[in-house]
Amino acid sequence: TERMSTKKVLFDFHGVPMIQRFTTNWEKIQNFQARPDDILIATYPKAGTTWVSYILDLLYFGQTSPERQTSIPLSERVPFLELTVSPTNSGVDKAENITTSPRLIKTHFPVQFVPKSFWEQNCKIIYVARNAKDNMVSFFHFDRMALTQPDPGDWSSYFKRFLEGKLLYGSWYDHVNGWWKKKQTDNKIHYMFYEDMIEDTGHEIDKLCGFLGLSLSVEEKKRISGGVQFDNMKRNNMVNYSTSQVMDFKISPFMRKGKVGDWKNHFTVAQNEEFDEDYKQTMKNSPLKFHWEV
Repeated sequence: TERMSTKKVLFDFHGVPMIQRFTTNWEKIQNFQARPDDILIATYPKAGTTWVSYILDLLYFGQTSPERQTSIPLSERVPFLELTVSPTNSGVDKAENITTSPRLIKTHFPVQFVPKSFWEQNCKIIYVARNAKDNMVSFFHFDRMALTQPDPGDWSSYFKRFLEGKLLYGSWYDHVNGWWKKKQTDNKIHYMFYEDMIEDTGHEIDKLCGFLGLSLSVEEKKRISGGVQFDNMKRNNMVNYSTSQVMDFKISPFMRKGKVGDWKNHFTVAQNEEFDEDYKQTMKNSPLKFHWEV
Protein backbone atom coordinates (compact mmCIF):
# COMPACT_ATOMS: atom_id res chain seq x y z
CA THR A 1 0.00 0.00 0.00
CA GLU A 2 1.03 3.59 -0.40
CA ARG A 3 0.89 3.94 3.36
CA MET A 4 3.55 1.29 3.81
CA SER A 5 5.82 2.76 1.16
CA THR A 6 5.84 6.16 2.82
CA LYS A 7 6.84 4.56 6.13
CA LYS A 8 10.48 5.11 6.86
CA VAL A 9 13.07 2.46 7.54
CA LEU A 10 15.17 2.63 10.69
CA PHE A 11 18.93 2.34 10.41
CA ASP A 12 21.73 2.51 12.95
CA PHE A 13 23.17 6.02 13.10
CA HIS A 14 26.10 6.50 15.50
CA GLY A 15 24.54 3.82 17.70
CA VAL A 16 20.99 5.22 17.63
CA PRO A 17 18.13 4.00 15.39
CA MET A 18 17.19 6.91 13.12
CA ILE A 19 15.38 7.60 9.85
CA GLN A 20 16.59 9.62 6.94
CA ARG A 21 14.52 12.76 7.45
CA PHE A 22 16.34 13.37 10.76
CA THR A 23 19.90 12.65 9.57
CA THR A 24 19.98 13.77 5.96
CA ASN A 25 21.28 17.25 6.79
CA TRP A 26 23.64 16.04 9.48
CA GLU A 27 26.51 18.46 8.91
CA LYS A 28 24.18 21.42 8.63
CA ILE A 29 22.43 20.39 11.87
CA GLN A 30 25.68 19.84 13.76
CA ASN A 31 27.04 23.20 12.55
CA PHE A 32 23.89 25.04 13.60
CA GLN A 33 24.81 28.39 15.16
CA ALA A 34 22.92 28.80 18.41
CA ARG A 35 22.49 32.23 19.98
CA PRO A 36 22.87 32.81 23.72
CA ASP A 37 19.16 33.55 24.16
CA ASP A 38 17.95 30.49 22.22
CA ILE A 39 15.82 28.06 24.22
CA LEU A 40 16.01 24.39 23.26
CA ILE A 41 13.13 22.08 24.18
CA ALA A 42 14.33 18.47 24.29
CA THR A 43 12.31 15.31 24.90
CA TYR A 44 12.07 11.69 23.89
CA PRO A 45 9.24 11.62 21.31
CA LYS A 46 5.72 11.89 22.76
CA ALA A 47 6.77 13.08 26.20
CA GLY A 48 5.19 16.54 26.22
CA THR A 49 7.18 18.44 23.59
CA THR A 50 4.20 20.24 22.12
CA TRP A 51 2.85 21.07 25.56
CA VAL A 52 6.04 22.74 26.77
CA SER A 53 6.60 24.42 23.39
CA TYR A 54 3.15 25.97 23.63
CA ILE A 55 3.70 27.11 27.23
CA LEU A 56 6.99 28.77 26.27
CA ASP A 57 5.45 30.43 23.23
CA LEU A 58 2.69 31.87 25.42
CA LEU A 59 5.15 32.96 28.13
CA TYR A 60 7.27 34.90 25.66
CA PHE A 61 4.85 36.01 22.96
CA GLY A 62 1.31 35.51 24.29
CA GLN A 63 0.91 39.17 25.20
CA THR A 64 3.29 40.89 22.77
CA SER A 65 2.14 39.10 19.59
CA PRO A 66 -1.27 37.55 20.21
CA GLU A 67 -1.84 37.29 16.45
CA ARG A 68 0.74 34.52 16.10
CA GLN A 69 -1.48 32.36 18.31
CA THR A 70 -4.26 32.32 15.74
CA SER A 71 -2.39 32.57 12.45
CA ILE A 72 0.83 30.53 12.66
CA PRO A 73 0.88 26.81 13.53
CA LEU A 74 3.01 26.03 16.57
CA SER A 75 5.22 23.77 14.41
CA GLU A 76 6.25 26.91 12.48
CA ARG A 77 6.78 29.01 15.61
CA VAL A 78 8.91 26.32 17.26
CA PRO A 79 10.97 24.67 14.50
CA PHE A 80 11.98 21.03 14.80
CA LEU A 81 15.76 21.24 14.60
CA GLU A 82 16.67 17.93 12.93
CA LEU A 83 13.70 17.63 10.57
CA THR A 84 14.37 17.87 6.84
CA VAL A 85 11.27 17.69 4.66
CA SER A 86 12.97 18.76 1.42
CA PRO A 87 16.19 20.57 0.40
CA THR A 88 14.43 23.91 0.89
CA ASN A 89 12.39 22.99 3.96
CA SER A 90 14.32 22.07 7.08
CA GLY A 91 14.19 22.82 10.78
CA VAL A 92 17.59 24.50 10.59
CA ASP A 93 16.37 26.84 7.82
CA LYS A 94 13.23 27.67 9.79
CA ALA A 95 15.24 28.39 12.93
CA GLU A 96 17.68 30.58 11.00
CA ASN A 97 14.77 32.56 9.56
CA ILE A 98 13.15 33.35 12.91
CA THR A 99 13.27 37.07 13.61
CA THR A 100 11.73 37.07 17.09
CA SER A 101 13.75 36.55 20.23
CA PRO A 102 14.18 34.23 21.98
CA ARG A 103 14.12 31.54 19.32
CA LEU A 104 12.27 28.48 20.63
CA ILE A 105 13.61 25.30 19.01
CA LYS A 106 12.63 21.70 19.65
CA THR A 107 14.56 18.46 19.32
CA HIS A 108 14.19 14.78 20.17
CA PHE A 109 17.93 14.20 20.10
CA PRO A 110 19.62 12.14 22.77
CA VAL A 111 22.03 14.44 24.59
CA GLN A 112 25.10 13.36 22.61
CA PHE A 113 23.55 14.53 19.29
CA VAL A 114 22.89 18.14 20.36
CA PRO A 115 24.86 20.59 18.17
CA LYS A 116 27.82 21.85 20.16
CA SER A 117 27.04 25.52 19.78
CA PHE A 118 24.07 25.11 22.17
CA TRP A 119 26.61 24.21 24.86
CA GLU A 120 29.16 26.81 23.77
CA GLN A 121 26.55 29.59 23.85
CA ASN A 122 25.32 28.42 27.25
CA CYS A 123 21.74 28.20 25.99
CA LYS A 124 18.90 27.34 28.33
CA ILE A 125 17.55 23.87 27.66
CA ILE A 126 14.27 22.44 28.92
CA TYR A 127 14.04 18.66 29.03
CA VAL A 128 10.75 16.84 29.60
CA ALA A 129 10.61 13.20 30.69
CA ARG A 130 7.49 11.03 30.79
CA ASN A 131 7.04 7.67 32.46
CA ALA A 132 8.11 4.86 30.16
CA LYS A 133 4.81 2.97 30.06
CA ASP A 134 2.68 5.93 28.97
CA ASN A 135 5.47 7.15 26.72
CA MET A 136 5.53 3.79 24.94
CA VAL A 137 1.74 3.79 24.43
CA SER A 138 1.73 7.34 23.10
CA PHE A 139 4.64 6.64 20.73
CA PHE A 140 2.86 3.50 19.47
CA HIS A 141 -0.27 5.45 18.53
CA PHE A 142 1.80 8.21 16.95
CA ASP A 143 3.73 5.69 14.84
CA ARG A 144 0.38 4.27 13.70
CA MET A 145 -0.94 7.60 12.44
CA ALA A 146 2.14 9.51 11.25
CA LEU A 147 2.86 8.53 7.66
CA THR A 148 6.50 9.55 7.99
CA GLN A 149 7.25 7.27 10.95
CA PRO A 150 8.53 3.68 10.85
CA ASP A 151 5.70 1.15 10.80
CA PRO A 152 4.95 0.15 14.41
CA GLY A 153 3.68 -3.36 13.69
CA ASP A 154 1.40 -4.81 16.35
CA TRP A 155 1.40 -3.81 20.01
CA SER A 156 3.23 -6.89 21.32
CA SER A 157 6.14 -6.53 18.90
CA TYR A 158 6.26 -2.78 19.59
CA PHE A 159 6.41 -3.50 23.31
CA LYS A 160 9.43 -5.78 22.77
CA ARG A 161 11.21 -3.26 20.57
CA PHE A 162 10.71 -0.53 23.17
CA LEU A 163 12.42 -2.68 25.79
CA GLU A 164 15.26 -3.36 23.36
CA GLY A 165 15.65 0.34 22.50
CA LYS A 166 14.92 -0.39 18.84
CA LEU A 167 12.57 2.52 18.18
CA LEU A 168 13.29 5.81 16.45
CA TYR A 169 15.65 7.91 18.63
CA GLY A 170 16.73 4.76 20.44
CA SER A 171 16.31 3.70 24.01
CA TRP A 172 13.98 5.65 26.29
CA TYR A 173 16.28 4.62 29.16
CA ASP A 174 19.40 6.04 27.52
CA HIS A 175 17.53 9.21 26.62
CA VAL A 176 16.10 10.16 30.02
CA ASN A 177 19.24 9.08 31.89
CA GLY A 178 21.66 10.69 29.43
CA TRP A 179 19.95 14.06 29.78
CA TRP A 180 19.69 13.68 33.57
CA LYS A 181 23.39 12.97 33.83
CA LYS A 182 24.21 16.03 31.71
CA LYS A 183 22.00 18.15 33.95
CA GLN A 184 24.19 17.28 36.96
CA THR A 185 27.06 19.28 35.46
CA ASP A 186 25.05 21.90 33.57
CA ASN A 187 22.81 24.35 35.43
CA LYS A 188 21.33 25.59 32.14
CA ILE A 189 19.19 22.46 31.89
CA HIS A 190 15.75 22.49 33.49
CA TYR A 191 14.50 18.89 33.83
CA MET A 192 10.72 18.48 34.03
CA PHE A 193 8.33 15.55 34.35
CA TYR A 194 5.16 15.20 32.29
CA GLU A 195 3.34 13.76 35.30
CA ASP A 196 4.14 16.85 37.42
CA MET A 197 2.69 19.04 34.68
CA ILE A 198 -0.54 17.02 34.72
CA GLU A 199 -0.66 17.14 38.52
CA ASP A 200 -0.07 20.89 38.91
CA THR A 201 0.41 22.83 35.69
CA GLY A 202 0.52 26.19 37.48
CA HIS A 203 3.31 25.11 39.80
CA GLU A 204 5.37 23.78 36.88
CA ILE A 205 4.87 27.07 35.01
CA ASP A 206 6.09 28.89 38.15
CA LYS A 207 9.23 26.75 38.21
CA LEU A 208 9.76 27.36 34.50
CA CYS A 209 9.47 31.11 35.01
CA GLY A 210 12.00 30.90 37.82
CA PHE A 211 14.44 29.04 35.58
CA LEU A 212 13.91 31.45 32.67
CA GLY A 213 14.02 34.57 34.85
CA LEU A 214 10.52 35.63 33.81
CA SER A 215 8.12 37.43 36.10
CA LEU A 216 4.46 37.18 35.15
CA SER A 217 1.38 38.42 36.91
CA VAL A 218 -0.81 35.87 38.68
CA GLU A 219 -3.55 36.58 36.11
CA GLU A 220 -1.23 35.93 33.19
CA LYS A 221 -0.03 32.64 34.68
CA LYS A 222 -3.64 31.58 35.29
CA ARG A 223 -4.53 32.45 31.71
CA ILE A 224 -1.64 30.39 30.35
CA SER A 225 -2.37 27.49 32.71
CA GLY A 226 -5.95 27.39 31.44
CA GLY A 227 -5.03 27.76 27.79
CA VAL A 228 -2.60 24.85 27.89
CA GLN A 229 -4.97 22.34 29.49
CA PHE A 230 -5.12 19.29 27.25
CA ASP A 231 -8.70 19.69 26.01
CA ASN A 232 -8.06 23.30 25.02
CA MET A 233 -4.92 22.32 23.13
CA LYS A 234 -6.70 19.42 21.45
CA ARG A 235 -9.30 21.86 20.10
CA ASN A 236 -6.73 24.44 19.04
CA ASN A 237 -6.01 23.96 15.32
CA MET A 238 -2.79 25.96 15.54
CA VAL A 239 -1.44 23.50 18.12
CA ASN A 240 -3.04 20.10 17.45
CA TYR A 241 -1.27 19.39 14.11
CA SER A 242 -4.58 19.17 12.26
CA THR A 243 -2.89 21.27 9.55
CA SER A 244 -0.29 18.52 8.98
CA GLN A 245 -0.29 16.67 5.66
CA VAL A 246 1.55 13.64 7.03
CA MET A 247 -0.72 12.54 9.86
CA ASP A 248 -3.82 10.37 9.53
CA PHE A 249 -6.27 11.57 12.19
CA LYS A 250 -8.69 8.81 11.18
CA ILE A 251 -6.24 6.35 12.73
CA SER A 252 -5.48 8.39 15.84
CA PRO A 253 -5.36 12.12 16.67
CA PHE A 254 -1.98 13.74 17.36
CA MET A 255 -3.39 14.87 20.71
CA ARG A 256 -4.87 11.61 21.89
CA LYS A 257 -5.56 11.54 25.65
CA GLY A 258 -2.87 13.46 27.51
CA LYS A 259 -3.35 11.31 30.60
CA VAL A 260 -1.19 9.55 33.14
CA GLY A 261 -1.86 5.82 33.47
CA ASP A 262 -3.37 5.08 30.05
CA TRP A 263 -0.81 2.27 29.79
CA LYS A 264 -3.21 0.18 31.89
CA ASN A 265 -5.52 0.01 28.87
CA HIS A 266 -2.73 -1.48 26.74
CA PHE A 267 -0.40 -3.59 28.88
CA THR A 268 -1.43 -7.17 29.59
CA VAL A 269 -0.68 -8.50 33.08
CA ALA A 270 2.18 -10.54 31.62
CA GLN A 271 3.59 -7.55 29.75
CA ASN A 272 3.42 -5.45 32.89
CA GLU A 273 5.35 -8.07 34.86
CA GLU A 274 7.94 -8.38 32.11
CA PHE A 275 8.24 -4.60 31.88
CA ASP A 276 8.61 -4.09 35.64
CA GLU A 277 11.32 -6.75 35.87
CA ASP A 278 13.25 -5.27 32.95
CA TYR A 279 12.77 -1.71 34.26
CA LYS A 280 14.11 -2.62 37.70
CA GLN A 281 17.27 -4.03 36.13
CA THR A 282 17.81 -1.27 33.58
CA MET A 283 17.11 1.60 36.02
CA LYS A 284 18.76 0.14 39.11
CA ASN A 285 21.56 2.72 39.09
CA SER A 286 19.36 5.62 38.01
CA PRO A 287 18.20 8.22 40.55
CA LEU A 288 15.18 9.05 38.35
CA LYS A 289 11.78 8.29 39.86
CA PHE A 290 8.60 8.38 37.78
CA HIS A 291 4.92 8.40 38.66
CA TRP A 292 3.00 5.65 36.84
CA GLU A 293 -0.35 7.10 37.85
CA VAL A 294 -1.60 10.32 39.38
